[in-house]
Amino acid sequence: MEPIPITRTVWQLRFPVGHVHVVRLPDGYALIDTGMPGSAPAILDALAQLGGRPADVRQIVLTHSHVDHMGSAADLVAATGARVLAGAVDAPFIRGAAPEPEPVHTPSERALHEQVMARFADADLPPLRRLEVDADLHDGDTLDDWGEPVHVLHVPGHTPGSIALHLPAGGVLFSGDIVATAEGRVILGPFNVAREQAIASFRRLAALEVEILCVPHGEPVTEGAGDLLRAATPEKDWI
Repeated sequence: MEPIPITRTVWQLRFPVGHVHVVRLPDGYALIDTGMPGSAPAILDALAQLGGRPADVRQIVLTHSHVDHMGSAADLVAATGARVLAGAVDAPFIRGAAPEPEPVHTPSERALHEQVMARFADADLPPLRRLEVDADLHDGDTLDDWGEPVHVLHVPGHTPGSIALHLPAGGVLFSGDIVATAEGRVILGPFNVAREQAIASFRRLAALEVEILCVPHGEPVTEGAGDLLRAATPEKDWI
């Protein structure tokens, strides 16, 4: 697993499903999402390539509760001692205190979902381990220990408690699964629990001043991301 640089302080770790982002903090590192169960060794190996040790991971931010985002969080907490932050509405799903809502698939999404689930079955993944969330994040919260302000946005629709992180000083957006990229386009991510709500969240993110877009599925956008977001047509994606 080779870290792919996006900025001087952000790297993407590309997995077959669900990319992970590593962010260098003033006193260590943060991880945004954790990939599927079993991904922890690859993530820690990538961290070592950046000169980091497990104990240097201060925070794990989960953009939402799906297995390809929280799948290795428990293993990484055990290895690093990092604090886990997640959207307040999704936190009960991550903890295992409430059942996770099922996505409502469009016909075209249903076929894709069947392909993805078949791939999961063939991979013989370890079981998902639920875990505690140390800090429930709400819309308007700010993470103040990243070297620059990080704004938390509650962007429901993909899951009820999905969050995005916006770093306005650097023009960086971590969108979670509300946004994906494909074939040079910025699109609405599939598999949403509330499609219209997801579209509204997409439009909220498109209104931000963004130069660099970090997505969990697809290629990052390293310049002009705001223009691509505003030119997107989420109402027409995955119909």
